[in-house]
Amino acid sequence: MNQAKLFIDLTRLKKPIGFMLLFWPCAWGLTLAYNFSTSLYKYFFYLTLFFLGSVLMRSAGCIVNDILDKEFDSKVFRTKNRPIASGKISVKLAGIYAMILCLLALLVLLNFNYFTIILALGSMPLAFSYPLMKRFTYWPQLFLGITFNYGLILGWTAVKGNIDFVPILFYLGAIFWTLGYDTIYGYQDIKDDEIIGLKSTSIKFKEKGKQFVFACYFTLLVFFIIGGYFMKFDYIYYLLFIAPVFHLFFYQLRVFNLMNPSSCLKAFKSNNLFGLIIFLNIFIVKNL
Repeated sequence: MNQAKLFIDLTRLKKPIGFMLLFWPCAWGLTLAYNFSTSLYKYFFYLTLFFLGSVLMRSAGCIVNDILDKEFDSKVFRTKNRPIASGKISVKLAGIYAMILCLLALLVLLNFNYFTIILALGSMPLAFSYPLMKRFTYWPQLFLGITFNYGLILGWTAVKGNIDFVPILFYLGAIFWTLGYDTIYGYQDIKDDEIIGLKSTSIKFKEKGKQFVFACYFTLLVFFIIGGYFMKFDYIYYLLFIAPVFHLFFYQLRVFNLMNPSSCLKAFKSNNLFGLIIFLNIFIVKNL
């Protein structure tokens, strides 16, 4: 029972915000590409696969992150009690867990077409090298955005079997989404990170963090609006955009307080709602 609890702590399964932020771009890409005049069985089957894949890959990613950050995590108040940093789970056992999760994710991936499989496998080196970026650049959040939103492209190719510039527009917007919300998240650890020499956009922009996040979210909306135009969505799509605009600029940025870690976490977690709103927006417009 104790090992099961440690595994859950190690993979953050009790914190679904992580795998949901990985899942939503997959759902967006799949919904953008799908022809809803055909059977819905394939759509919901693929949606389920992407959800399972998101849970498995995020769990594996957490383990790899904790292995690489073992020494740093032990010096940060928020992370010092993580299973690897505290010595409750060995690096060897954690590595075995990560390999099992990756193998399970591969079984999920094999249900898609060859093009999607190749694209997904090609992203793995970047995905697992992300934790190292905070050692070398103030832009690890950018690398996280590139990897975390890759599922949007995979959602599209799972249906279409090819790539197009339209999902790339949404993908670029989603990268700015992650750049914004992970900057907010980074303010929780900014003091400890500066002491131990880690880098982030939170540290780079410091007191100008709100302006930076505002710029990221504004750019996200621009890409999504342009993407909607090329998808030939009608005015309903743009009317429905009132909800995400309100959420980002009149709720999330108001909650976000640079000096209050709990407000940063609250604003960060609210991005799960944003992901759902965008998903429903696309789903509704595609089914009109």
